[in-house]
Amino acid sequence: MTAVDFNAELDARGLFCPEPVMMLHNRIHDVEVGEVLRVIATDPSTTRDIPRFCQFLGHELLSHQELDGEYHFLIRRCES
Repeated sequence: MTAVDFNAELDARGLFCPEPVMMLHNRIHDVEVGEVLRVIATDPSTTRDIPRFCQFLGHELLSHQELDGEYHFLIRRCES
């Protein structure tokens, strides 16, 4: 991933449920509709919680991958 792939980032490494999703809920409003937020987390529950967050609030989960024990998500903000 390069800086061109996303407009803003949320570093939730070291935080545990429910903190990463609570921070995401606040941070998603800092990007414009159509822009992409990258989230980096270490809590395995984010692999369940962040896709559900996106589905529930209507944001687009563009990608999700695990890299060296970290979970990386790209989320496009949609109107909600």
